[in-house]
Amino acid sequence: MHYAETLDHSNFLLYAAKHYDNKECTSTEEFYEDLKRIKYLKKLVTRYVKTGELKERLILNHIIILYNVFGAVHLPRILFLKMEDQMAYLKPFLLLIGACPQIIWNIGKENRVILTDEIGLDLGIVEALRKL
Repeated sequence: MHYAETLDHSNFLLYAAKHYDNKECTSTEEFYEDLKRIKYLKKLVTRYVKTGELKERLILNHIIILYNVFGAVHLPRILFLKMEDQMAYLKPFLLLIGACPQIIWNIGKENRVILTDEIGLDLGIVEALRKL
């Protein structure tokens, strides 16, 4: 079995800080600003689900910045923990940038293992990303 430290809501902040790699970060405020990008992503995806309005470039920009500071290993784990019910909308973006692993290990108190092949894809987002 592959080992990955458990990530749940109780240790999220510590996990994020441990795996945060922004050489230009000079304060904790910058770290928290990057973490706010997850909230922005949630809002953008929720708006898409409710209204059909997709800001694919803005979503992609936030994901790329998060990818740059958390890396390919930690970003999918973080996003799955924080946005589990929206992963079908995020998965196309992660696939586009090559940051969607086949397996996400030890998520939540239950230490779930997520097979990303079992997560669907929103076809509207797939089509929009093909046009980029």
